[in-house]
Formats: sequence, C-alpha cells, structure tokens
Amino acid sequence: MQTIKQEVMWPKFVANKFLRKMLGSNNIVADFPNSTETMLELEETSSTSSDQASLISSRKYITGDQGRHKIFVGSWNVGGVAPPDDLNMEDWLCTHTDPADIYVLGYFRFQEVVPLNAGNIVLGLENSKICSRWNSLIREALNNSISKHVQEDKVGEFYKVHPLKNHSIASLDKSSNNFPHCFDCITSKQMVGIFITVWVRNDLLPYIQHPSVSCVGCGIMGCLGNKGSVSVRFCLHETSFCFVCSHLASGGKEGDEKNRNANAIEILSSTRFSRGPLRNLPRKILDHDQVIWLGDFNYRIYLPHTTTRSLVQKKEWNILLERDQLKAELMKGHVFQGWREGIIEFAPTYKYYQNSQVYYGCDQKRKGEKKRAPAWCDRIIWFGEGLKQKEYSRGEFRLSDHRPVRAIFIAEIEVPSDSRRLGSSFTGRFRCLKDHLEACSNEKISCNVDRTSFYSE
Repeated sequence: MQTIKQEVMWPKFVANKFLRKMLGSNNIVADFPNSTETMLELEETSSTSSDQASLISSRKYITGDQGRHKIFVGSWNVGGVAPPDDLNMEDWLCTHTDPADIYVLGYFRFQEVVPLNAGNIVLGLENSKICSRWNSLIREALNNSISKHVQEDKVGEFYKVHPLKNHSIASLDKSSNNFPHCFDCITSKQMVGIFITVWVRNDLLPYIQHPSVSCVGCGIMGCLGNKGSVSVRFCLHETSFCFVCSHLASGGKEGDEKNRNANAIEILSSTRFSRGPLRNLPRKILDHDQVIWLGDFNYRIYLPHTTTRSLVQKKEWNILLERDQLKAELMKGHVFQGWREGIIEFAPTYKYYQNSQVYYGCDQKRKGEKKRAPAWCDRIIWFGEGLKQKEYSRGEFRLSDHRPVRAIFIAEIEVPSDSRRLGSSFTGRFRCLKDHLEACSNEKISCNVDRTSFYSE
C-alpha cells in the first residue's frame, strides 16, 4: 500500500517543484526597476561592512508627516472582461479628492478574455497586452492632473514625451506638498489570472529599495497558477512592506472553506523573497513590518441561499457577517491568526449579473440558473504594527460579476534622519530636469524607451 501511495505522490511532487520554480521566475515589469534598488546604496558601496553596521546603528528616526504615508489598496475580480478604453478609474482611486502616496492594485480572472486553457494554466503564460491596458488606465487616472503625459502601448516603441507646462515647471521649486506628483510603476506582475501592480509617488522613488516578487500556485494538483498568490515586497526607508495578492479556492458547498484555508496556509509557508545583498532582508510574509493581503478570498456565508438573499435585501449586514466564513475561521483560529480586518459596512461584492445591480439568481425571468448566494468574497486584511485603516469600502463598477473593494491605510514608518540629505540632493535632479525642459519647451522630444525587466532571486 505504501508503494502505491509513493507512486501516486511522485508525479505530483515533480510537477510541484517544476511549476513552482517556473511560476516564481517570470520577469517583473517596472518603470524604473534598477534605479530604485541602487539610489540609496551608492554611498554605502564605498564603505566597509563594519562602517555600514556603524552607520545603521547610529541612525536616528524622526516622526511627523515625513514618517506617515497614505496607502491605497484595491482588489477587483474582473470576471474575464477586458477593460473598455473609456473606463474612468479616477473616482475609485480618489485621485481628485485626496490622493494616496502608494497604490497597490490587484486584479483577478482578467486573463480569461483569452482561452484559459491547460497550456495557460500550466505554464503560467503572461498576457502583456492586457497587463499594459490595465496599467495604461491606471497611469492615466493617477497622472491625469500632470501635464507631462507618456503614452504607452508596446515595449520598445517610440514614446512622445511632452514638456511640462509653465505652471508645472514653476511649481517644482515649491514644497513637495504644493504641486501634483507623477506616479510610476515600481512592480507589475502577472501569474495566469492574478495580476498585481504597484505605483508610487515619484518623489518617494529614491527611498524605495529591494523590490522583489514571489509567486505561489495553489490550483490543480496544488501547484498550478489558476489559483494562488503573487506577493510583492519592498522597503520604504527602514520599514519593510509586503503585499499579498491572492485568488483562493472557489466553491459554495459546505467544507469548501477548508480548501481556502489550505490555500492561505500554503501561501504563507511557501512564499519566499530574496535576502538581499547583505542577507538581512525578510524572506517570509510575516517577517515583514507591515503586511496587507488583498484578493478574492472566496469565503461565503453559512446560511441557506433564501435566507441570505432575504437578509441582503433588508441590508442586515451585521446578521450576515455573524455567519461569514472568513470571520468564523478567524474566530476559530483555523487561519489568519493575528490578522485584522476593518468594519464591513457595504453590500456583498459577489455575485451580480454583468452590467447590472441585480444579484445572480434573483432575476425571475431567467430560469434554470445555479443558485449562488451573495457573499463578501473580496476582502482586504492586514498584519503588523504601524498600519491604521482609514477607509474600507466598495466600488460600483458593473464590468464583472464582482464589485471591487478598496482600503486606505496610514502607514507609520521609520525614517532615518540622514534621508533628508538625500532628499535635498534629489531635488537638485528636478532642477536639472526643469532647466532641460525649459530649453526644449517649444519642441517635442522623441526617445526610444527600453522597457527593462528584472528577475526575482
């Protein structure tokens, strides 16, 4: 009997090892993948290891506004629907009212606009065209107030860079809080139907170090990429951040929540990041200072379908949340021990008819449909100290059968006092840019942008 079991497990073991290595080795696309890694390390390269240790130990940390940053986190299962060209994301991203400093966005099931066949699932093939479409919409929404606009369609094409207008140029000499900042993508990664993209205000780029990505497949055979996670790590000043973007096992039957629990445990145990040049960076998810987990968790509600629909119609959120699977599993200690979630005061995000406000199965004119009760499948939770959630809400896009969710956090970070010196030197680079743009203000500049990719170790 033991021999038979070994014969069954061996192919799974081989496939698991092979596919995990392949999924984790795909390239990452970013606007400035290399510069953010090296800017803060330029001065350190001329010192010895003992000098570096002395420098780190002598740093003094400051508090105040410089040590607090706003982080916007959004999660959306787009149901395999490609984004229309006129999709306006500015309201959802809060770019007009009070923009964040960092945007982390996760999308799920977006690759299903191409056939989600065995080859795509097994090989974890990336669809760069769809990734570019989403990133283009995000870039437009975040940078809509900036006169400088970069139109991005294909890797390696010629880009037209338009000079800043006079009022934007003049504002470069003012305080960083008085002029609109551009946002740049520091990491963008896809694994089959899971896609995460991270955008940062460009004046923070010099203080971001050690970006890294880790992918874990939890699909068929426990290793394929149609379910699982893509996690991103980076350090801002002296604080390490980790963002876990996941799509957990589906299913509304009793006991399916155990599959979701198993996926979460697998992601926590298998996610690994590079240790960095000094071998001192956190490797596991929970080793980081501040962790935010976003995604389609797929947890349902422990109630009969008719009861759930009735309570949803009455907007009895508290009664429904008492039977929410994720909250129940948290209370039982089965998964996500020590994690926190904000108060849910919005309607369930799943499952709607496309382009409709009607929940699936509630249209009496449609007969023979599967009964899928509404649920809060889409969630954002966090772990660690120094994070304070300011908002937890949902968007009202009708593009798919899910509604997106968003959370806004204030992150308190450790800022070394010597970072001010680097900030002042970086301001000098903006002055150089200003002089150059003023000289070229009456002409368009064409440049061949080489879109660089870097690999996680």
